[in-house]
Amino acid sequence: MAQANPKRPSRGSDDNRDVQNPKAAPDPNSNQIKDPDDWVTGHEPMTGAQASYLKTLSEQAHEPEAFDPELEKAEASKRIDHLKQETGR
Repeated sequence: MAQANPKRPSRGSDDNRDVQNPKAAPDPNSNQIKDPDDWVTGHEPMTGAQASYLKTLSEQAHEPEAFDPELEKAEASKRIDHLKQETGR
């Protein structure tokens, strides 16, 4: 019979009942949401998910020039936010 690891809390424990999911109920005073210009990795190439979403939004907004496969993460995020507002998505 396997023994519980004393260094790790049990997943079935009732001790975590009061823990809030930060994604479901983010703290408005949290620094979770940063300006893309402040991202440490903002200069890296945009992710595949960003590219796909940006491509879709640019087509829906009839702004194909908004998509550039060479964008960095931060710029892609800004364009996605802009196009979401434009398309109401």
